Amino acid sequence: MTDAVKPPKKPRGVASLLEGRCIACGARCQSACPVDAIEMDDAGAPIINTSKCIGCVKCVKVCPVQALEMSFTPEELRILQELAAASAAAGAPPVEEDAEEAELARKLSSYRGVWVFIEQTEGVAAKVSWELLGKGMELAQARNCELAAVVMGEGVEDLCRQAIGYGAQRVFLMDAPVLRHYRTDAYQRGVCALVQKYRPEVILMGATGLGRDLAGVVATELATGLTADCTGLSIDDKGNLMQTRPAFGGNIMATIICDKFRPQMATVRPHVMPMPAFDPALAGEIVREKVPVSEEEMKVKVLKILMDGGAGSKIDISGADFIISGGRGMMNKDNFAMLQDLADVLGGVVGASRSAVDAGWMPQDRQVGQTGKTVRPKVYIACGISGAIQHLVGMQDSDVVIAINRDPEAPIFQVASYGIVGDLFQVVPALTRKLKALKQARSGKPA
Repeated sequence: MTDAVKPPKKPRGVASLLEGRCIACGARCQSACPVDAIEMDDAGAPIINTSKCIGCVKCVKVCPVQALEMSFTPEELRILQELAAASAAAGAPPVEEDAEEAELARKLSSYRGVWVFIEQTEGVAAKVSWELLGKGMELAQARNCELAAVVMGEGVEDLCRQAIGYGAQRVFLMDAPVLRHYRTDAYQRGVCALVQKYRPEVILMGATGLGRDLAGVVATELATGLTADCTGLSIDDKGNLMQTRPAFGGNIMATIICDKFRPQMATVRPHVMPMPAFDPALAGEIVREKVPVSEEEMKVKVLKILMDGGAGSKIDISGADFIISGGRGMMNKDNFAMLQDLADVLGGVVGASRSAVDAGWMPQDRQVGQTGKTVRPKVYIACGISGAIQHLVGMQDSDVVIAINRDPEAPIFQVASYGIVGDLFQVVPALTRKLKALKQARSGKPA
């Protein structure tokens, strides 16, 4: 009698990094590794210790951009080929997915569609909601699914028709007196009821005070993930929502995915996404849904609404077409009068970097950047601003960026449409005088 020859064990291989693919997403692969075989370099890319790797494939599975793969030696590849050939010859069915992964795939596939929550106050929609419908249309087309909007309030059916004009193919409407004013509990219960009934795969909300409050409680109730203050949204080749936002104090841009839970939720600041064109000819469906909460159940009552800036004292830089911002290079508070002169000529407003605001030179409502406001003006003039990533996040999508700085290596020049290397205390007054002369010549008035 001879001993039966045992078939060779299936090789597991080791993880390896594909060159040029890593996006420094925040060390997801390192966190997933059960044997500490991965360290991160200064650029946020993984360094794999192959002597420790056990081929568990966990790092490969969590990578949002497929920057990791399993590598095999020539001998291991030969064994894999022999095993595949032997399996095919025996008529064995192909190896099926792990049961847990198959169940996860089944669960995720039951969610379909991209939703945008339409924020409104006294029947007036926040512009960020229309901006998100434009981005939502891109995501829905990438997923080949429907774009829908959610409208909640009292007497707000007109917003449904506006949402359709901005691209929504279906609008879910909850209209009742209990929803007239925003209250966390009422809106959270309404949104969650819709999600549980229709199961969307993506929900987008504005990163406003209302949106941040609502998104947090909805995500908690639904036990799903939420990425706040996103600056970029896209779909990967596995159908996951890739959510890009500043991380580690704005020093890197991290791309986050929620690959095991649905819906995928994100908030986006106003003016980050371009405003889509409104088309009154577009058609869509309005679905009226029952409100799952009554006034008697509410523990909070709205007694009075006080609007910010009622006296007209504050200036909202986020909607300005021309912004002239100053940074640390302005030297002191009084020098901002020079920027105001230029802003007056252009019909614009004066903004500031965080360093200028922290120094007390400008009020906080004029701050542009990650911890300030995101702006998309036609022209953004940066005066004495070096260009830290926290500031760039807030203004890099401006149509035209003009940078004035005496340091030719300042990072602001990397995003500038036009750069002026020089003393801003000479350049800005000269620019103001020239623009005044041009305006006077055009109007026919003497200088």
